[in-house]
This record gives sequence, structure tokens and C-alpha cells, in this order.
Amino acid sequence: MEGFVFIGVVAERFGVHPQTLRLYEREGLIRPARSSGNTRLYDLETVERLEIILTLTRELGVNLAGVEVILELKSRLARMEGEVGRLMESVRAVAADHAARARDASRALAVRPRGPIVLRVR
Repeated sequence: MEGFVFIGVVAERFGVHPQTLRLYEREGLIRPARSSGNTRLYDLETVERLEIILTLTRELGVNLAGVEVILELKSRLARMEGEVGRLMESVRAVAADHAARARDASRALAVRPRGPIVLRVR
């Protein structure tokens, strides 16, 4: 169970009652892992999420419904940032390929017409 802490340790660390943590779990705000004996186990990601929840509720006065909305928006933003990052990687790859082709094209032998080009007007 390395990397996990029990509900009592988390409750004491943040100065909340374990029932508060259970409420947050029932509301779907946190999802601690469970041991084979069904004991709640909090990993670093869950603890960090709890810190955000407590900051929003304690310091900013956000209710749990607002916390849920904020956390969902935060999750969506993270997914979108990932998508934008992947898109930018694709654009950079295409741009690099285009630049390489342009360099190759500039080294190619250019064929020029023999003699002057005459425009005919009809």
C-alpha cells in the first residue's frame, strides 16, 4: 500500500472530520481507492484534488455544487490542453515535412525554356 494514506491521516492533515471526506466521496468529488478489506486509500492525486476542494469551500466560499462544476471545467480544460498539444505536434510535424520538401525542391534542377516566351493576343 505504498503511496497511499488512510482516511484518518488525511482527515487529520486537513483538519476535517472523516465524515466530511465520506460526504465528498458520496457526492462524487473524490474517488479514493479501496483496499481488499474495503478501507479507503488516498493517493497523491486524490489528496491534491481534496486540497482544491477545501480551498474552494473554505477560502472562496464555494458550495459543493459549485465545486463540482469547477472540477468538471478543470478536467475539461486539461483534456482540451492535451488535444491542443497533440494538434500542435501534428502541425509541427507537417511544417517540418513541408520545409524539408521545400529544401529538396530548391536543390532540384530547374528546367528553363529555350528562347523567349511570346504572348499571343487573340
